[in-house]
Amino acid sequence: MAAENPVESLQEEATCPVCLEYFTEPVTLECGHNFCRACISQCWEGSDTAASCPQCRETVQQRNLRPNRQLANMVEIAKRLNLQAAQGAGGDGVCGEHQEALKLFCEEDETPICVVCDRSRAHRAHTVIPIQEAAQEHKTPDEI
Repeated sequence: MAAENPVESLQEEATCPVCLEYFTEPVTLECGHNFCRACISQCWEGSDTAASCPQCRETVQQRNLRPNRQLANMVEIAKRLNLQAAQGAGGDGVCGEHQEALKLFCEEDETPICVVCDRSRAHRAHTVIPIQEAAQEHKTPDEI
């Protein structure tokens, strides 16, 4: 589902469908789908059968990974746009790893996280709430 906000749409397009992080060394398969080089290599690791695209399941040649430099450039632009947006919205609440605004709170780790962190393996199974909600829950009686 495409986001209505153009910055969010760009961020979605700059996200690997395997690791759900911004692309790192993006490569394009013969079918046209893109993945991080490490992610696609890991998907195919130890497989004796023909390699297939994790998105469309089309059979592809493993050695036919083409670097996608334009997508790598687009990922950097998406990161910068997101950093600008986060700084404009309040500044210091920016994820150090993804340069995303810290809009969520992971209850298991008791830490603010960004939307990319929320979709990552590290927090996928964790209970996550909006950061404003967490702030209300964690106020001391004299702050209310």
